[in-house]
Amino acid sequence: MSAEPDRWGSGGAGPPVALIDLLDRLLNGGAVLTGDLVLSVADVDLVHINLRAVIRSITADEPGPW
Repeated sequence: MSAEPDRWGSGGAGPPVALIDLLDRLLNGGAVLTGDLVLSVADVDLVHINLRAVIRSITADEPGPW
């Protein structure tokens, strides 16, 4: 009998990943986070905010844009 796959599709067969390892992989490769925030009252949009963030590590070999 096989294990039921979880929502990530791994089925629990792989080794667990520590949070620090996940953060290290994220900062090495970089990530872009996007989102929309809409505040409304009575189905009338009052505020619409677009959010965008880039997360990556900065090293001496690849300095930041500033």
